[in-house]
Amino acid sequence: MFRVDGLILAASLLVLFAIGSSKFSSRLGVPVLVVFVGVGMLAGSEGFGGIEFGAFEPAHGIGTIALAVILFDGGLRTSIPAFRAALAPSLTLATLGVVVTAAVTGWAASVLLGMSLLEGMLLGSIVGSTDAAAVFAVLRGKGVHLSERLTSTLEVESGSNDPMAVFLTIALIQLLLGQIEADLSLLALFVRQMAIGGAVGVAVGWAASELINRIDLDAAGLYPVLAAASGLLVFGIAASLGGSGFLAVYLAGIVIGNRRLVFRRGIFLFHDGMAWLAQIVMFTVLGLLSFPSRLIAVAGEGLIVAAVLVFVARPIAVFPVLAAFRYSLREIVLVSWVGLRGAVPIVLATYPLMLGVPDADLYFDVVFFVVLVSVVLQGSSLPFAARALGLQVPGEPEAPVTLEITSLREVQGDIVEYMVGPDSRAAGRTVRDMRLPESAVIAMVARGSEIVPPRGRTRILDGDHVFLVLRPEARSIVDRLFGRRPPGMVEEPLPALTFQMKGETKVEDLGTFYGVVVDAPSDMTLAALLADRLGERARAGDSLVIGDVSLRVHEMIGDAIEWVSVGLLAAADEVDGGPLA
Repeated sequence: MFRVDGLILAASLLVLFAIGSSKFSSRLGVPVLVVFVGVGMLAGSEGFGGIEFGAFEPAHGIGTIALAVILFDGGLRTSIPAFRAALAPSLTLATLGVVVTAAVTGWAASVLLGMSLLEGMLLGSIVGSTDAAAVFAVLRGKGVHLSERLTSTLEVESGSNDPMAVFLTIALIQLLLGQIEADLSLLALFVRQMAIGGAVGVAVGWAASELINRIDLDAAGLYPVLAAASGLLVFGIAASLGGSGFLAVYLAGIVIGNRRLVFRRGIFLFHDGMAWLAQIVMFTVLGLLSFPSRLIAVAGEGLIVAAVLVFVARPIAVFPVLAAFRYSLREIVLVSWVGLRGAVPIVLATYPLMLGVPDADLYFDVVFFVVLVSVVLQGSSLPFAARALGLQVPGEPEAPVTLEITSLREVQGDIVEYMVGPDSRAAGRTVRDMRLPESAVIAMVARGSEIVPPRGRTRILDGDHVFLVLRPEARSIVDRLFGRRPPGMVEEPLPALTFQMKGETKVEDLGTFYGVVVDAPSDMTLAALLADRLGERARAGDSLVIGDVSLRVHEMIGDAIEWVSVGLLAAADEVDGGPLA
């Protein structure tokens, strides 16, 4: 008799055991996903748990929902600038790269395993895409820090290549079963899926972010739930219209994550936890589906397919694409190596089982073995490969505390955290010496395990985490003060903007802290400069222009100029204290 309480007990024990086991994954040098799969295998019918679980359709449903949750969370954490920078090479890898990988792997499988070419192509298509869950988990869970371009390329590729793999798999199954013909209608079907998925993802993602900001909910805890439901809604709408739900949910996450949101940190924390739960459940369930004895039986075939995939097919697909986009040889080698396979191939391997393809068990077992080899071999060696290629960059230490504005209404204010480096303009300065604009104030300084209340005499040190409350328009100018400036780095020109400074701010302070050069005596205050150049009694609203900088009397107290508006009419051309040539 079916017992709900027994199911709850078993599920909770599996999740707790998976979480506990993950503590040892880094010590063992294996990705945490392998631990989750191992927990499922140990709990399965041939493991210690003895759980009989051969329901492929429920497993497919669980895997699909879990992947949607993981892709949505990945999209939330992908910045628009990083997405744009990696869009062209990533989408090329996600489409053409998947086709090339599937073709090379499929041809090799047909030759080496005695399959027909169409059967081999089906196997190649199932393992043709990199897996978002595996890539996100390895990059974010093993402390591997790569350049923003490399990280974005890997994450955007893995988040957007599922539609091609799904399309190829279903199309080849239908060809094998004689349900369709190989003609241009297949290409039209793929284009339609991508177009509908992309359009629905962007449109519904924007609408969802507007709803989150405008709706008046009584409980703050409902906002993360609303965001999660919106993500699943995007998937459902796109799939119902014949589009790619995976692409739609990833793009919706990017759109929502890059908008100003109420209760933003709560939404992000909620989805981070949901993504981890989805990974645990998905990989544990997939582990339950496996039979270790059958994996051993296909170990020979699995190793051959894995070797072709990792050492031949992936490099052939990656090298020409990234070379065309002017990636360095070392970057190309690393992207080629980080072709992690994970849950997506295993979920796709359930399609032949559900649709009655001959020898479907063989597909599933070989794919499962290939995924294990990929995650263990490539995932475990990623930190070593990044170091050996000289591509690992220092990661920013995490602050011991967090600070946020918790509001159920959209507010025009942010809390921004800066990790002060030795090359920051703020390093070694006292709070009173730093000339902050009117729209920014230091709220907290975290130093090691201590909280340092910011006072005028407080000195900002290398390694401090400084939290500022500021209005959004002040972000770019405050970045100049607290941001890092490695030696020799040319700073991006400041955009045209206006910010308010105390009248007692000296001309040299603008150059020292913000790189804004004003052609005037360095020891003259802004108030004195205005009074001197205007040649008459200054009044609020009076202004003058010196080169690319405008100065305007913003506020007066009696006859004294209290605040001055500094307007940048063009980029401030200064680097490391000197003007640009």
